[in-house]
Amino acid sequence: MFSVFYRSLCFCLLLQCVLSGRVFSQNDLKLWYTKPSAQWEDALPVGNGSLAAMVFGGVKSERIQFNEETLWTGKPRSYAKKGAYKHLGQIRTLLNEGNQKEAEKLAFAEFMGDPVRQMAYQPFGDVYLDFPTHTDSTNYQRELDLVKGISTVSYQSGGARYTREIFASYPAKAIYIHLKTDKKASLDFGIRFDALHADKIVNVKGNEVTLQVKVQDGALYGVSTIKVLTDGKISSENGILKVKGAGSATLILSAATNYIDYNHVNGKPEQVVNAVLTKALLYDQARSQHIQDYQALFSRFNLTLPGGASSSLPTDQRLLAFKSNPSDPSFLALYVQYARYLLIASSRPGTHPANLQGKWNDKLKPSWDSKYTVNINTEMNYWPAEMTNLTECHQPLFSMIKDLSVTGAEVAKEYYQAPGWLVHHNTDVWRGAAPINASDHGIWVTGGAWLSLHLWEHYRYTQDKAFLKTTGYPLMKKAAEFFTAFLVEDPKTGYLISSPSNSPETGGLVAGPTMDHQIIRGLFQACIESASILNTDQLFAQKLKDLKSKIAPNQIGRAGQLQEWTTDIDDTTSHHRHVSHLWGVYPGEEITPSGTPQLLDAAKKSLEFRGDDGTGWSLAWKINYWARFLDGDHAYTMIRKLFNPIMDASVKKGGGGSYPNLFDAHPPFQIDGNFGGAAGILETLVQSHLGEIHLLPALPSALPEGKVSGLITRGAFELQMSWKNNQLESVKVKSKAGGKCVIRYKDKVVTVPTEKGKTYQLDGGLKVI
Repeated sequence: MFSVFYRSLCFCLLLQCVLSGRVFSQNDLKLWYTKPSAQWEDALPVGNGSLAAMVFGGVKSERIQFNEETLWTGKPRSYAKKGAYKHLGQIRTLLNEGNQKEAEKLAFAEFMGDPVRQMAYQPFGDVYLDFPTHTDSTNYQRELDLVKGISTVSYQSGGARYTREIFASYPAKAIYIHLKTDKKASLDFGIRFDALHADKIVNVKGNEVTLQVKVQDGALYGVSTIKVLTDGKISSENGILKVKGAGSATLILSAATNYIDYNHVNGKPEQVVNAVLTKALLYDQARSQHIQDYQALFSRFNLTLPGGASSSLPTDQRLLAFKSNPSDPSFLALYVQYARYLLIASSRPGTHPANLQGKWNDKLKPSWDSKYTVNINTEMNYWPAEMTNLTECHQPLFSMIKDLSVTGAEVAKEYYQAPGWLVHHNTDVWRGAAPINASDHGIWVTGGAWLSLHLWEHYRYTQDKAFLKTTGYPLMKKAAEFFTAFLVEDPKTGYLISSPSNSPETGGLVAGPTMDHQIIRGLFQACIESASILNTDQLFAQKLKDLKSKIAPNQIGRAGQLQEWTTDIDDTTSHHRHVSHLWGVYPGEEITPSGTPQLLDAAKKSLEFRGDDGTGWSLAWKINYWARFLDGDHAYTMIRKLFNPIMDASVKKGGGGSYPNLFDAHPPFQIDGNFGGAAGILETLVQSHLGEIHLLPALPSALPEGKVSGLITRGAFELQMSWKNNQLESVKVKSKAGGKCVIRYKDKVVTVPTEKGKTYQLDGGLKVI
């Protein structure tokens, strides 16, 4: 009955689209809707890395809710509690004696950050455009064009066609809102600012309206100004700027705060905003500049998958239809490209990295403070960066890692009397690195180590030795130095273990979680290989080799599972969202089908115990796990679950999925699932973590044909590949750095010596053409 209903719905909506004149292609890279958004999770996002906005698309009143990335609560401070190390030995002793609760009690009293909670990312304000005469509308459509990076709203009202275009320009450092009509001098509207902040001021002067806000109990304030350029008449009344009798109008929004860096808040946002608006280009020029800048990134990569019966539906209805009939492969291509759009929009060079919600947030008290949760979520944001040819978008994360190496060094000293640096499970704009929230999950020591491995992955994808020498290896080495001092001998086994720590975010404070050991081994190995590549630090590399061999190994438990801890205490009935001890499968690479088949089977058993359900980001991680298990059809099962429609964002419980605007639903909204899901989809098509390029390693039967181009692999190779009838047709490999290229398809492996800049073509049998 459900399937019949949706087939009928799809036909009716398709007929509506044909009658309205909308033309489709199989890979129409647009999110589009036939009505305004009814909730924030229906609105469409734009962003330029530092500014972000949600476009609701209203008719009588348009709401554009916006953020500026440095508006947070709090102020510069150290989170490190002085002398916390004095209690480290006692905490370890309590854990060794099996007295977990007492260890947690002591740790909470003496070993947490100061303060115990970090700060929250804040919304900036709302722009409202009021159209009092637009009481009804026909032929309504709003969309987000991923090819151009522009959101559009259009409709007919009162005998005229009205169109709004909104984009966030990276080169202009501004958001542009352009309004026009096809009926002469019929555009009348008001512009007003508002904000959730109690401390806010709105001023109108000439053709500008300015909003100033100050966060509660913090050091930061922000200034935002909209400059209006129009052929109509401008006036103002009660803090509202009014435009009357216009054919078109351009609104240019700039915003800034007094944040300079995590130590300084003496910026002059008024001057920054005025400078941006003074040199702002006119709309047509700004639009062309924005498209050129955006497409320089976006157009590098393409994924083509065939359309299905519901491919031409509005995006919200397409999402609903996918639940009952997932025969819509091109929807996956749209999802991957949407993730790339979101990464470009939230993480550009010179900006801060994407946080738990990218850069989009509408609440003073957002879920989990919209911080940087580095026990999975922040790292997941960047899983698709290198693979989808957006290496520049990785740079903000590297900048944050550099900051954290400073604040994390203080924490290493005050908590562990250790050299180097570390980060626990969260950080914020003030670069806190100490344990926060609670001792049963906040004392987790490998956040910095995992972040450091993104530096290594950047090198592996780019082969940029200059980066490795000046940035990557120095930061990784310091992160590794911490663990050379931190690892302690387990009195029961004699192995080196990580203690105290946690297996995120389950099981409480423990000695020796499996995930920690996998990450530390991965960091040590990256440093060992880096030292060899750079021909440096051979004594340190040897020290890491010796320590690495002494770390507690992965173990298989009594139920055939991969143990989450050094002791066999896994609860096989738990369906916890974190499956952290499988890190060695993905994004790690020490548990593989060919290298460690028994451990791989144990990891699979653990994942089966956890089950297929989960929150949005958890579902995304499971896609990647099943891809690494080389089980494409199970990976597709997880993709279907990630695409589970959650149409009402007020529902905060239950399984994860996707909102109507395709934002990942934890629920509530977290952006990590968008990025992790995209990475997982691509991991079914290409894997390159084992020293070879494995083509179609886990191809789902639901994706029998397709094409991908501009996909980057480790070793700095750029792929163009096509397949049909579940078989490889052809592949082109461009070598960006030279060197040996090993390619695998099914049981066939070929080695192609390459020269930098040259392209090599192979047929479906891996024969070089």
